Amino acid sequence: MDASGQAAQATAPASIEFRGIGKTFRRGREEVLALDGIQLEVRDKEFVAIVGPSGCGKTTLMRMAAGLEFPSAGSVLVQGQPVRGPSPQRAVVFQQFALFPWKTVEQNIEFGLRCTGVPAGRRREVVARYVDLMGLQGHEKAYPQQLSGGMQQRVAIARSYALDPQVLLMDEPFGALDAQTRVVMQEELVRLCRANPRTVLFITHSVEEAVYLADRVVVLGRRPGRIREILDIAGVRRAQRWESHEHIEEVMDLESFVKLRTRIWRLLREQHVERESGV
Repeated sequence: MDASGQAAQATAPASIEFRGIGKTFRRGREEVLALDGIQLEVRDKEFVAIVGPSGCGKTTLMRMAAGLEFPSAGSVLVQGQPVRGPSPQRAVVFQQFALFPWKTVEQNIEFGLRCTGVPAGRRREVVARYVDLMGLQGHEKAYPQQLSGGMQQRVAIARSYALDPQVLLMDEPFGALDAQTRVVMQEELVRLCRANPRTVLFITHSVEEAVYLADRVVVLGRRPGRIREILDIAGVRRAQRWESHEHIEEVMDLESFVKLRTRIWRLLREQHVERESGV
């Protein structure tokens, strides 16, 4: 990316804004503070990954952006508008594939289009496009139970992209896959995001996955979740020309990748040490 492209990225408007987010849950008679003072902007067509210890509020933040949960304090905005509930402009991909087992691949992909009244001819065009982009050719008439886990998740991602959402929210989307399939899906997602950029908020427990996929990685601290650090991955990726490497294992061997991964692991380890010591 040239200097003008970098400047455009730096000044791009916020697509998702978390403004002073706090979240309290009730557990019996006790109130538990899950998130505290989260201030974060995700720019238009930026890919942001969130990592942190279990229970730090990663998924809760994603669900707030989706309109499935609401903050106890602060506000969530998408494209400058307060989030008041789910919207087809905010597509969600969960860890469990959530496909309709009685519908074929093409029927699952077109489901949202049908619900929003898209004409049949246009639906066929969109389905064909995403079948091609996600490498699902030859499986259009197959049912989910006839597909591997990786193929099912490709269908779920295609269904989300087919709606042409402004924002794609992904909660551990590859967490249920075996290691080899997970790597393939990570590479497929990179390819898809380059071909058809979207604003992506991606929740993961995998540090390597976050560094490989994201433009920025947000590290949350242990409960109550607060932002410990935000790492600029895109700047390192451009400077070190990660895109010249075809496969993920080649990128993971680079010194620049290792340094970023190590930095995040040290931050997470600090959380564990603090918890064990009662700090």
